[in-house]
Amino acid sequence: MERRLVVIAAFAFLAAAVLYSAWVPGQFANAAIDRTQGYLSELAARNQRWSIMFRVADCLAGLSCLAGVALIPRVRREWAGWLALALFGAFTVLDGLFPLDCAARSDPVCEIGPLSFSHRLHGLFGALAAACALVAAVLLARCWRTRGAWLLSGVYALVSAFTVTAILTGTLIGAAQRAQVAILAIWLVYVAVHLLSRPGPPHRDPPEWRGRRESGSAVLEEGAGPAVLITSGMGGAWFHWDAVASDLAGDHRVIRFDRPGLGRSPAATAPPTLYGEAARLAALAPAHPEKAAVIAHSMAAWNAEAFARLHPLRVSRLVLVDPSCRDGLGRGTSALGRAVGRWLPALGGTWGATAVARCFGRLAHRLSGAGGDREGVYREGPVLAAAVGEWFAYRDMALELRTIRREHPFPPIPTVVISAGRANPCHERLARELGAELVRLPDSGHQVHLDVPDVITRSFIRE
Repeated sequence: MERRLVVIAAFAFLAAAVLYSAWVPGQFANAAIDRTQGYLSELAARNQRWSIMFRVADCLAGLSCLAGVALIPRVRREWAGWLALALFGAFTVLDGLFPLDCAARSDPVCEIGPLSFSHRLHGLFGALAAACALVAAVLLARCWRTRGAWLLSGVYALVSAFTVTAILTGTLIGAAQRAQVAILAIWLVYVAVHLLSRPGPPHRDPPEWRGRRESGSAVLEEGAGPAVLITSGMGGAWFHWDAVASDLAGDHRVIRFDRPGLGRSPAATAPPTLYGEAARLAALAPAHPEKAAVIAHSMAAWNAEAFARLHPLRVSRLVLVDPSCRDGLGRGTSALGRAVGRWLPALGGTWGATAVARCFGRLAHRLSGAGGDREGVYREGPVLAAAVGEWFAYRDMALELRTIRREHPFPPIPTVVISAGRANPCHERLARELGAELVRLPDSGHQVHLDVPDVITRSFIRE
């Protein structure tokens, strides 16, 4: 999938180069614009023929650049170059949205009349776009260290200097700008070719982690004694359970882990499944005949129940903390949802996912009621993609749970269902089906392990 994203990004840059070159045939459609002295952007001035066409071409070129940057796999050392190219795309879009009122140099009466705010902003956005393109070319050439990148960035720098001189002296402005835009279009083509010629996806070091990695997850163990496995709800991370783990570690071996892509675990390679998550718990639990207690929150309660049903001899007890319910989920994930889910692991490693996570990840985490992101994991694209991937897999995992319940009886083990907030008929029904004790916490929110962690540790784990 990652290679396909690179191909799509390359074609986005090719499209940007073509759209950015719309002036080549378009200049012959409007002979009133002076090709030597007039600004190239005069073709898109409001009072010119084909103005809409040139403005749309500029906007689409900028959007294509933004799409291309968003889909490129993240390589940390290249971030400044791609950021500059993204800014070039954004300023190019603004350049198209705020055109000149008239042909400033080709029409002598243009400057006489009152000029709009758009007319005055246009020059600023154009200058910023050109500057960002130059910075991007130089920074990426420095990262790639290829002759083609250095040659084109050098030529573009010289032509840009010539353009600035032409504008300051008022001579050959049109010729200089046409040369500058032509070189930039060629450079965009080179960017596309370079991406396609890369031997493979860039190597990424796994996130820093003080524990061990096992079964595709970052695993943290504390204490000694009977084993307790803790598994977070949708999009959860290990540090959400610090209070519970600290209380239990005195006389238990507490095992916390992050599912693939979440927390400090390496990125996921495929959408999650209930059978896969049950197998992950089995791999992290102590070997038979030792048994493990499992504390599971929200949707992870399904993983814990599936583990207990599929591996009944390896579970000593279950504590299901405000578990998700399957009521109303008669169908599985839609075909579109499954398609998006297959792309999400690759999309999580892109600059676009990183940008979205940096802007909104911590806010979304806080709005979910999980508190602050003291480890900064929710600012990472793979974490965002993994959390969204679990949401897309929700309905399919509900169907898998239904199948497992039908084919595998629940073992006779002590089980507790903790229900937060108002009385939940689904939790009552689940407790009856599992022969579990139902504990209601009407004053607690969904994040029970953060609101009242002592309830979990004091009442349901210690003998």
